[in-house]
Amino acid sequence: MSNVAVIGAGYVGITTAACLAHLGHDVRCADVDAERVQRLRKGDIPILEERLPVLVSEGLETRRLQFVVGAAEAVVGANVVFLCVNTPTSDTGAADLRYLDAAAAEIAPLLEPDAVVVTKSTAPVGTSRRIQQILDEHGGAAKGIRVASNPEFLREGSAVRDFLKPDRIVVGCDDPSVAVTITDLYRGIHAPVVVTDPASAELIKYASNAYLATRVSFVNAIANLSEAVGADIRDVALGMGYDSRIGSHYLDPGPGFGGSCLPKDVKALLHTAQESGHDLPPLRATLEVNAAQRTAVVAKIAAALGDRPLADSQIAMWGLTFKANTDDLRDSPALEIAASLLEAGAHVRAYDPVAGEQAARLMPDVDVVFDPYDACEGADVMALLTEWEEFRWADFGRVKATMRGHEIVDTRNALDASRMRQLGFSYRGVGR
Repeated sequence: MSNVAVIGAGYVGITTAACLAHLGHDVRCADVDAERVQRLRKGDIPILEERLPVLVSEGLETRRLQFVVGAAEAVVGANVVFLCVNTPTSDTGAADLRYLDAAAAEIAPLLEPDAVVVTKSTAPVGTSRRIQQILDEHGGAAKGIRVASNPEFLREGSAVRDFLKPDRIVVGCDDPSVAVTITDLYRGIHAPVVVTDPASAELIKYASNAYLATRVSFVNAIANLSEAVGADIRDVALGMGYDSRIGSHYLDPGPGFGGSCLPKDVKALLHTAQESGHDLPPLRATLEVNAAQRTAVVAKIAAALGDRPLADSQIAMWGLTFKANTDDLRDSPALEIAASLLEAGAHVRAYDPVAGEQAARLMPDVDVVFDPYDACEGADVMALLTEWEEFRWADFGRVKATMRGHEIVDTRNALDASRMRQLGFSYRGVGR
């Protein structure tokens, strides 16, 4: 088993550290936030992720998992170091690599001879070469430090499952012995291993997310066409999904994609293409459709009001996270839609099962409540924005009695349209 350091205790870092400890490795996970580290040492997980608290507790109890402040303490004695720091989108759309660069420069003098530094953060093509150069400049060359890319494919809400039962493991490096070192970390996991050069590994990550984003925008465009021609997108997507060449994943229409990955990665890939003298028109269209879908949801809510203007209307919103089973509000369509409604003069009262307090801090003009029925009190329209399972089983008789109007805009097609209409609601889905 290996001694592993994980730099960065964010979403990817905590999951990577906990899962590697679960596989039997000794792992030290470092972060610059001392308060965050203290919480993690107590098993207090700052993100919502199924099974992650259990694995962290297991790692702490067996002492295979430690959380430390600062990279210096983490890398001592480690033969493999994972870089899991944030790579946010810059003003140009490119990935901002300043934190990754800083981490590499900091750890270089402290690394053990022949250590392998692995880029786990989502970073553009050429990053592995860049990290190798930084390490070499800060003393890594004399110690034989080598770099590899091992991109993550973790979906929020199922990250532990995705790590331990992945579709594939991708390793990008120039040295076969490095590939062996990294693949050995995943011993016990049964999945295809793709060993390639660093540039290809980095592009695999971006191309995968860009393709998934394109599928989301495509099905939303077809859903809007379905409404126009009288088709039902549920049946259209079902018929498409049975085709083995297509499959059913990412064919659920909605208010558009969001979160910390797809929007950022599509923009970064477009920037990489531009820097290389190429263009990717399908990805530009993907972003345009995604932006238009959020506007279309606002228009659908306005249409549900009939002759009443949005100004001074009361809108109930169910769901604020960018998708269910996560507390992540980053680039959430729901928040952008709420902002547009507020700008139009509407009053917005919103409920989310897990992210209410966080949303209240981000959007103080939204009346965030902590009961779904309170959100509906006096509402002209109830808009369902996130597909939380509890919304499917709500007491809609109570919802109707609480509302002033009887309009439901279901942007996730999560509810039974026939039942809603039987209860006296005017129901609007997406592509139905």
